[in-house]
Amino acid sequence: MKKNYLLNLIAMLIVGTAMAQPPVATQTKKVIADKIIAVVGDKIVLKSDIENSLADMQRQGVEIPENAACLTLEQAMGIKALVLQAEKDSLPVTDEDIETDIDNRIRNYINQFGSTSELERIAGKSVYQLKEDFKEGIRDQKLSQAMRNKVVQDIRITPKEVQEYFNKIPTDSLFLYESEVEIGQIVIFPKASRDAEEYAFQQLKEYKDLIESGKKDFCTIANNYTEDPGSKDKCGQYEINRSQKNLDPTWLSKAFSLKEGQISTPFKTKFGYHILQMVSRSGDDAIVRHILKVPQVTKIEIKETQERLDSVRSKLIAGTMSFGEAVSKYSNDDASKFTAGMLQGRDGSFLTIDQLDKDMVVMLKDLKVGQYSQPVEYTDETGKKGVRIVYLKTKTEPHRENMKDDYNRISQRALEEKRNDALDAWFIKKIPTYFIMVDDEFKSCPEMQKWVAGSNTASNK
Repeated sequence: MKKNYLLNLIAMLIVGTAMAQPPVATQTKKVIADKIIAVVGDKIVLKSDIENSLADMQRQGVEIPENAACLTLEQAMGIKALVLQAEKDSLPVTDEDIETDIDNRIRNYINQFGSTSELERIAGKSVYQLKEDFKEGIRDQKLSQAMRNKVVQDIRITPKEVQEYFNKIPTDSLFLYESEVEIGQIVIFPKASRDAEEYAFQQLKEYKDLIESGKKDFCTIANNYTEDPGSKDKCGQYEINRSQKNLDPTWLSKAFSLKEGQISTPFKTKFGYHILQMVSRSGDDAIVRHILKVPQVTKIEIKETQERLDSVRSKLIAGTMSFGEAVSKYSNDDASKFTAGMLQGRDGSFLTIDQLDKDMVVMLKDLKVGQYSQPVEYTDETGKKGVRIVYLKTKTEPHRENMKDDYNRISQRALEEKRNDALDAWFIKKIPTYFIMVDDEFKSCPEMQKWVAGSNTASNK
C-alpha cells in the first residue's frame, strides 16, 4: 500500500475521472455479468468499476502495468475507507459542490465532443442521466479527498528530513532538468480611442440590421467577421450554463436576458463589443451565438503606453518600487496579476523555453538575471495588443537534481512521502475496524495483503 499511495491524490482523481467518463461505444460489445469483488464497510467495489477505470486510463494514454487491476482495486478500496470515515466524521461536502463539479465536467465533455447532442449520442444517455450517474462517484471523490486532507493536514517537514530523503535517492535516479527560468511580466493593454470604439459599435449594429432584415444569416457573418477565435469556425456558437464562472458576467447576464431568436443590441465587455443571439434555452442551459469586434489600438496608444511603462521600469531599476508593487499598481493582465506578475507552468513558477511565447524568447536573449526588459509591444493569445516589461528572476542551466537548485521540489516530494506514510499508518489502524471482503480472484495480489490481514483481524475480534 505504501508504494501505491505515494501518488494517491492523482490516483483518486483518475478513479474519479473513470467513474465520470461517458461509456463510449458501450453498444459495440456484449454485456458481461458484473459482480462484487470487494466490500469495505457498507461500500462495494464492482468488477466493472475496475475494468472501466483501466479502459479509461488506456484512452488517456496512461501506461498500464501488469498488476494494474490489483493497484486499481487497492486505490478503489482506499477511497471507500476514506469515504466511510468522512461520513462518520460528518465532513462537509455540499450538494452544491457536487452539482458544480458535475456541471463543469459536463461542459468539458461537451467542448470535447462538440455539442450536447454528440455527447449524448456517444454516451448513449441524456445529459440528465449522465449527471445522475456521476453523482455518487464525484461525491466519493470529494469525501475521500476531504478525509485524506484531515489525516495529513498537520504533517510538516524539516530541512533535516528533506536532506535525509534526498540522500536516499540513488544518483542515477535523480531527475535531469532542462534550462528553466522564472519570469514575471507587467502588462498594460492600451485603451482604444473613442472613434475606434464607435466604429466597432457601428459595425455590430450593421450586422444586427442585416441579420434581422434577412439579408444575411448570423452564421455567415460570425464566421467571416467575429474576432473570437474560439467560435469563429462554429457560427459564433457556444453552449453555456447560467452558473458558469469562466464567462464574463456582463456577457452571461446579457445572454440570459434574451428570448429565443432575439439578437441583442451591441454591448461592451472587457474583451470588446458584442452582439448575442439566443438560439435555444432549457432552464439554466442555453445555446447562443455571438460576434465579437475588438476596437483597434493604434500606434499612438501603443507609444503612450510604452512611455508609461518606461517610467515604471526606471522606478524598478532605481529600487524605488518593487516588482510586485508595480504589478499590483499597473498591470491589467488577469493571467499574472494575482501571482505577483510571475508566470506559472506545469511545475509552479519554473518554465522551460518551450513554454514561452516566441516573442518572449527573443526578449530573453540579451536579458540577464535580475534585469528588466524595455517595454515591448506584443499580441496575446486572443489577438489583443498590449505592451509589457519582462523580468528575469532566475535562470538555471541544464542539470541533475540537487539540493541547492531544486530544494523546493525535493522538499515537496519529501513532504508527500511523509504524508503517505501517515496515511498508511492510518489505514493499518482503521482497516481492522471495517468489514472487509476481497474476492478470491484478487486475494493473491500483494497489494491486497493488508486488506486481507485486516479482514482476518476484524473477524477474530
